[in-house]
Formats: sequence, structure tokens, C-alpha cells
Amino acid sequence: MKKTTLVVMAAGIGSRFGGGIKQLEPVGPSGEIIMDYSIHDAMEAGFDKVVFIIRKDLEKDFREVIGDRMEKRIEVGYAFQELDDLPAGFEKPAERTKPWGTGQAILCCRDLVKEPFAVLNADDYYGKEAFVKVHDYLVQERPASGRMEFCMAGFQLGNTLSENGGVTRGICSVDEAGHLTGVAETKNIVRTPEGAAVQAEDGTLVPVAADCPVSMNMWGFTPEIFGVLETGFSEFLSGLTDKSKGEYLIPTVVDELIRTGKANVTVLESRDKWFGVTYKEDKPSVVRSFRELIDAGVYRERLFD
Repeated sequence: MKKTTLVVMAAGIGSRFGGGIKQLEPVGPSGEIIMDYSIHDAMEAGFDKVVFIIRKDLEKDFREVIGDRMEKRIEVGYAFQELDDLPAGFEKPAERTKPWGTGQAILCCRDLVKEPFAVLNADDYYGKEAFVKVHDYLVQERPASGRMEFCMAGFQLGNTLSENGGVTRGICSVDEAGHLTGVAETKNIVRTPEGAAVQAEDGTLVPVAADCPVSMNMWGFTPEIFGVLETGFSEFLSGLTDKSKGEYLIPTVVDELIRTGKANVTVLESRDKWFGVTYKEDKPSVVRSFRELIDAGVYRERLFD
């Protein structure tokens, strides 16, 4: 069977969490963090290796909290997302303080990943179903289509909302064959009594169907994506008008590949409920959610015992 890698994006600053390293917050009864559960589910689904994308200044804490433990269970690699890791001819703008986005994050691991891989956020809990479906997709042989063949775990919007504020989600359009036809990065989606809505700056609410499919940044790629990202990142930097802002985002890259006919992206539907620590206030509900999963027999009290 093909080797597969799990790529975990954990370089985010976590500003909405209050300045802390939200990816390293314990949420399980034995001190487990969300990444513990993601890696557990990935290993159970058949992934052979994990690559953590982190900032260099987080390396010591990261290794102490999770990296050293995981090296005893699965092959581990580290890639570092840094503001000055730019293509030839570009320099970090003096005013730039925020990361360059998920597209650059994945590009950082191009020298470590030579096999089909899944990519996901460190601070999101995805549920077991998505890992199984993405892994099985990645190891399947598919007939040549003349296009790159990728996949995406699709979640129902209503299963991905925070109780404590707006979230950003990639709202997806899917055709009858189950292929992604477009993804629109949509900010400030909030829970409402009717389901969900996009909240404008003036407070106006625009309803959104709670059962519409959304991306939670859980993708299945082949190494072909690295060439696309490398070219696209240079183009992004060349066209950037405000050097202090702007992010090179995977949903935008994938949307362009679909629109230009260069890639097919199969949407793998998951009914699992997402949860994560987008806001500091989310943590108690995440702790309760893991407690409920343990009580229901989904996980052991001590995850890796």
C-alpha cells in the first residue's frame, strides 16, 4: 500500500485565542491536546508519517508538548514557516508581521513530503470519518484524467460553528458527481437561531444554509501541488499591493485550479461535528466534547495507553 503523510499546520500566531499558543492547550483528561486526537485518528486510518509545520521560535515548546512523544509512535518531520522564507528576488517587507498563509505553509514541507498527503489545521478536531475517507482516497489508483486529482473533506456548515464568535469557512459548491466546483473563503459566519449567517461590519446578517458543505482546510494532495504553490506564491507576492496584509490561501489556489481545468477535487462528505479553540472561550466546550466522546467509548481515558 502507498505510504501516506499527515501534514499538520501549527504555525499560526493564535491572536484570537488571546496571544497564547492555542494549538498546545490541553483539552483531554490526561493532558491531551487536539493534535493528539488528530494524529491518533490518522494513525488508525493508516497514515505512516506526520510532518508538523511550525515556527522556529515554537520548536522547543512544541517538541516538549507533543513532538517528542509522537516520535515514539510514528515517523515525524518538522518544517518551519517563516516570514523570510520567500522565493528568489523577494524580501520580507519591514512592515510584515503576520504569516503568509496556508499556501506558503504547505510549500514549506516540499522537501520532506514525497508521497500523497493530507493537510489539516492543528487546532481543529475533525472526527474519525474524515481521516478514513481521505486516507482511502489517497491510496486508491485512479485512471489518468489529464488533471491533478485531489480531495477535500467536506463538513456541514452547521457542524463547524463556534458559540463564541464568527468563523471563517470555505463555502463550497459541489456538482452531481461529487466534485468541487468552487470554494469561496467567507469570513465572520455566526450561529443564529435559524442556523447560520454571515455578519457584515454593520451587523447585518445574511442567512446561509446550515447544511451547505464547507472546507475546514482538510485536503488530500499529491506532491504535484508543490509546483503549483511555488509558481503561485511568486505570482501572489508580485501582485500584493499592501505588503503588511494579504495571505496566500489554499482554498484560493484550489479554486483557481478548478476554474482553469487543471484539477479535479473530490469532496468526501463527513457528518462528524467539528470543534476547536478558535476563541479562548471555546476551550471549556471542547473539554466537555472530548469527555463525551470518551464516555461514549470513542476514545480511551488515556488516549495512547
